[in-house]
Amino acid sequence: MTLAQFSFSAAYILGLVGLAFHRSHLISALLCLEAMMLSLFMGLALWVIQTEAGNFSVGPITLLAFAACEASAGLALLVATARTHGSDRLQSLNLLQC
Repeated sequence: MTLAQFSFSAAYILGLVGLAFHRSHLISALLCLEAMMLSLFMGLALWVIQTEAGNFSVGPITLLAFAACEASAGLALLVATARTHGSDRLQSLNLLQC
């Protein structure tokens, strides 16, 4: 495993660990998801450059577009949650209460 592969894998694992263990606010969960998507984008872009695969060159851009859509949906959810519940703390959310 090269240093670049190790760094992207470590960034993904750190984002996953942050998402799993640091779930106090919705914004921190969204930031961890964005870190995971950024590490996936960097790893996919590096893989395309290393293999010189022209067929897969649109893959990183597609992943980046999906990450932008995910971020906008997450921020819209954050705003809606903050307006209805008054806070973005995940402990204050109750799935059984509509």
